[in-house]
Amino acid sequence: MATVRVVDFSASTDLDFAVPNISKEAVEQASYVLQENHDKNDIIFTDQGLHNHIVHHICTSLALGATPDTLNKNYKENDSYQRPPPPLHDDLSQRLHDPSVFISNMFRPKTYSDYLKFIISEIESKGHEAAIHEYIFADNERAKIMFNRLFAGYLHPIIHLGFGVEFRQPAIIAEALAQTAIHPTFLDQFFIDVDAAVMTQAPKAEHLVEIMDKIREDPKLPLAAHRNDDHKVRDGILVRAKEEMIDFASRWQVDGENIEDFYYMHALNSSIFFSTFLRQPWISHQNKVKLLNWKGSPDLCLYASRRAPPLLLNEISSYASKHGQLDGWDHIFKRAREFMDDGHSCKMICALAHGEKVCKPFEERNEHFRIKGEMWLKLGNMGMRDASFSIM
Repeated sequence: MATVRVVDFSASTDLDFAVPNISKEAVEQASYVLQENHDKNDIIFTDQGLHNHIVHHICTSLALGATPDTLNKNYKENDSYQRPPPPLHDDLSQRLHDPSVFISNMFRPKTYSDYLKFIISEIESKGHEAAIHEYIFADNERAKIMFNRLFAGYLHPIIHLGFGVEFRQPAIIAEALAQTAIHPTFLDQFFIDVDAAVMTQAPKAEHLVEIMDKIREDPKLPLAAHRNDDHKVRDGILVRAKEEMIDFASRWQVDGENIEDFYYMHALNSSIFFSTFLRQPWISHQNKVKLLNWKGSPDLCLYASRRAPPLLLNEISSYASKHGQLDGWDHIFKRAREFMDDGHSCKMICALAHGEKVCKPFEERNEHFRIKGEMWLKLGNMGMRDASFSIM
């Protein structure tokens, strides 16, 4: 049984995307290696904040049908460069009950163990749903800061939380909340500014791809990030074109009455986990809308920061593999789950296959769903081709 101290995937059924007939042995192996990761590894592995992706890799490989041997190889490949968690700081984990102490010690990677111990105790006493409500969705300063930090570090905290929620693993949820607490970000003021802009204008309710088109046509924003910027969003977009970025980001407004339509548009471009969050009955409708609204802003920032490239639909629709025919999803899944990286490739493939499933009902009745039919499979073929080339 999965608890906040025990990783156990035996009850991880009804996933948002998974192949059928995952073996009992694979479930046991995934549980074993992620228990070891939970007990002995830090959530980051460098002082610069590079993330431990083992949870992401193992969960996705399991969902794509990896064997126990493949799961063990994936784990060993990436466990080799991890580091142990930092030591506890006296009684800090006890003092984190005080919101002022909680806030004042945030954004410090060396306090990860303290936050993890504290969150574990909170989940043990309240349950993970109540803990998420209190530390992410509550209407107070601490939760508002934590909510913003979910989207820090190229979305790593919210991705980690998504795995914990989807696979029903309180221990992974505890890791995610502790990671959120220690994660620095430069987006706090940006989120505040976007929210303020939304409140002072009439709802625009533009589709994400419409906004992307307009960003690409803007004379200033696509050129705001420079090659020598250390961080293209922080040092480029939000320095040289901040007002323009706020304006475009504020145009992404999820209508609470059409939450699924907006989600499926969003699913075309980003993560599988918003499907997970949307189907949780314990997350309020208001908070689901907020999650979707906040997700659009960093997505658009990232798009602008890479010079707003056009979506070359013809390159996708006319793609043919070097074998003269496309690999089917089963073959792509096998390549992805056996590909030796840190999990980014198999996450990409899982998201594409999930995108095909959830967007299909909308493709023919909404012009903004530009990826249609076999284009999803072609993207999967292209993705694994590029991943293979990247290590040659």
